[in-house]
Amino acid sequence: MRSLLLVSLLTVAMAAPASAAPDPHPLPPFLAVAHSVTAKQLGATWREGCPVPPEDLRMIVMTHVGMDGRAHLGRMVVHQDRVRPVIEVFADLYRMRFPIEKMRTVDNYDNADDELSMRDNNTSAFNCRGIPGTGRWSYHAYGRAIDVNPKINPYLDENGVQPANGGPWLDRSRRDPGMLHDGEPPVLAFTDRGWTWGGHWTDPIDYQHFELP
Repeated sequence: MRSLLLVSLLTVAMAAPASAAPDPHPLPPFLAVAHSVTAKQLGATWREGCPVPPEDLRMIVMTHVGMDGRAHLGRMVVHQDRVRPVIEVFADLYRMRFPIEKMRTVDNYDNADDELSMRDNNTSAFNCRGIPGTGRWSYHAYGRAIDVNPKINPYLDENGVQPANGGPWLDRSRRDPGMLHDGEPPVLAFTDRGWTWGGHWTDPIDYQHFELP
């Protein structure tokens, strides 16, 4: 029998004060459901030899705010030990109305291609892949790292920017919706709970990346 966890952490659809203008896009309460996954359901994101088996992973289906300001349903695979920490963070982001353009599992992209997922500004977690040039597994291969709006929060090292279309957002003075900036509530939603942010690194610097080993 597959495990099922239903979490309703907070209600964000609150009545506006009498003097306030009506909310054009009122949000329903934040909801998240986590359930077990099989190798078949993980598709190209998992293969034999990966550092965690499918039974240690969970699919979270949860609401998030899109770039249109409306509530959308997203999907993310994480390690079973990270389900509650992830839900707590994304409940906070939802309450803040922090916009997330897409939240799809990486198997939706050709052969779980991380570059294609990032180019699509897709927020994701589990993908069984290594850290290029190191011979070590990425924390994504354990379901313990999340990339948030990766096109507009790109990765930069000596070889250039990833994704390839993320160059304009290396200018961190930009204030585009969905960008992450040091000391602001969306970043603090992670770091105040013990997550490490790649935006604090210097070489490489990874504005999209949060990990909780």
